Amino acid sequence: MKKPVSVLVLIHTPDLGVLLLERAAHPGFWQSVTGSQEGDEPLQVTAVREVAEETGISARPEDLVDWRLANRYEIFPEWRYRYAPGVTENVEHVFSLLVPAPDPVTVAPSEHLGYVWLPWQEAARSVFSWSNRDAILMLPHQVKRA
Repeated sequence: MKKPVSVLVLIHTPDLGVLLLERAAHPGFWQSVTGSQEGDEPLQVTAVREVAEETGISARPEDLVDWRLANRYEIFPEWRYRYAPGVTENVEHVFSLLVPAPDPVTVAPSEHLGYVWLPWQEAARSVFSWSNRDAILMLPHQVKRA
């Protein structure tokens, strides 16, 4: 059973190009790196693991920026079977990862069909999740604070 605790990791370049991945189970649905916490692993470790699994990008926990932002949302009914009975909400913790350039990535074919690097404004319009969209819209402000 999956834990209803996950990470959202915005991978971006210095000029705010944002990496998006196309979901294999839902062609046309674009998103940033996401994934569930496993066991008692720290959230930064979850984020590093998911980045590596979904993109092939190697990062360390200290490379991530923890936004100290958590979004609570309803789990889509079609995905609830992955969780314990009665679990209907997930808490998603937001991180970002700065990479030097929009380099090619290696997607996990079981999870994603492909990837694209987009300017942050276009990326925000392209994602299907409200929490992903809102995080991308906050990215310029977060980068200025860091």
